[in-house]
Amino acid sequence: MRYLLPLLLLFSALLTTVLLPGCEPKEDLITTDSSAKLEFSLDTVKFDTVFVATGTVTKRLWVYNRNARAVRIAEISLPSRPAVTYSLLINGDAGLVARNVEIRGKDSLLVLVRATVDPTPADGKPFLVEDDLRFTTNGNEQAVKVLSYGQNAYFHDNETITSNTVWKADKPHVLYGFTVVDSLVTLTIQPGARIYAHSDAALVIGGQLLCNEAFQPNGPIEPTDAGFVRFQGDRREAFYQDIPGQWSGIWFLSSSRNNVVRFTEIRNSAFGLLVLNLNILRPFPTVIVENSIIQNISSTRQALSGRGLGASLEGTGLLAIGGDITARNVLLANCEQFAVQGLVGSNLRLDYCTIANYSGGRRLTPSVRLTDTLLINGRLRASQPSFTVRNSIIWGSILDGDELLFNNGESYAGNISIRNSLLKTKKYDNTGPLGQQKNGNVLNPDEFASSIFKSTPSRFRGTALSFELDTLSPASNRALPLPGLNTDLLNRPRNPTTPDIGAYERVNP
Repeated sequence: MRYLLPLLLLFSALLTTVLLPGCEPKEDLITTDSSAKLEFSLDTVKFDTVFVATGTVTKRLWVYNRNARAVRIAEISLPSRPAVTYSLLINGDAGLVARNVEIRGKDSLLVLVRATVDPTPADGKPFLVEDDLRFTTNGNEQAVKVLSYGQNAYFHDNETITSNTVWKADKPHVLYGFTVVDSLVTLTIQPGARIYAHSDAALVIGGQLLCNEAFQPNGPIEPTDAGFVRFQGDRREAFYQDIPGQWSGIWFLSSSRNNVVRFTEIRNSAFGLLVLNLNILRPFPTVIVENSIIQNISSTRQALSGRGLGASLEGTGLLAIGGDITARNVLLANCEQFAVQGLVGSNLRLDYCTIANYSGGRRLTPSVRLTDTLLINGRLRASQPSFTVRNSIIWGSILDGDELLFNNGESYAGNISIRNSLLKTKKYDNTGPLGQQKNGNVLNPDEFASSIFKSTPSRFRGTALSFELDTLSPASNRALPLPGLNTDLLNRPRNPTTPDIGAYERVNP
């Protein structure tokens, strides 16, 4: 009798399990009802333009089971065609097909999709590959569209260019690592070329760069004109379009000479154009930049240590260490550190330029900085820079501070000339004679001839990235005509007698 009670309890438990299945959690019970369908977070998984054979980022698709009971997906599949190879990652398993995948009631499943597009068309135009990601559940067939845009390209993977080379515009160029143009070698980039740089990549010029030198528009053009050469990161998703610091920029070494960059857009890099003459060797490397846009520049999102810089440098649109840079009709916008820096002996000239330095974060550095000393490879280098500015705007969003900074400016005050420009500065406003400086200023009034000082921002019109002048802008009709510079950044004619200050001539509505 002493075993009777335990046996009764065990028998009761077994009977309950067999006869009362409804006591099992409902979300674990698998339904076979054909009405139990799935829902999806997207009706189409879209891959932006993918360079062939390089793959792309992974896309996420959430699959929802809204039913009270669990469902078993008999098969999840995505066919691969000759032009594209897909891979799925489901519950940690990779492949093209997954079978007998269960989703508990009122639960979800994450499906990761990745695409690699193989070369198909011979030209460089984007092509579309469309497929269906299929789900088979209880006899139901459901599908989510998968769209992939592929594009052939020229790939430059840590390449050294040892002979004169032309980069054509028929297909995009994709940079991996450092693409180096050897000394005594010229790289010519054709009008309309598109260059996409992978993370940390850089174009390093030891010889000569002629970027869009041959482009001659017949009249006024738009910022979207197909003739512009464009440099940017290789992440094509919309989220990355304005993210700075995605690649390292265009670098010019001490052996580089007579470089020309025209009708070019450089965006989303750590540096725009960087002259690296670390031993301050003469003659200096020279770069002429005309009718170009440099924007969304920052080094904060990129690890630049060990890159052979030899000095602690922050992101800059135009940066020269022992170099000569001439910029005409150039927009420098949205640089999170500096827009222009001239260090240790560099010679900078800005004609009809607009520095409109706004960014998403709080910037503490001025837009323009000059200094005569720099620690390079553990050695303090010293050489006086020069700075000539005519008909230009230097403005930005720095809080309660100057957009101009001349470190040790008293030693090279005679090398600074700023005329007919609009400046955001308090330190250099209404300067007294040298030796009678106001607020510690070291420059005399002649350095700022006919320039405009305002305590409120200059007026721009249109979108945040336009930076064309409003009709009420104090920069309107205040420039001094300069020989040979009769058109603006967009090749529009300037007023021959009273042109506007900055890269854009104001267009009357």
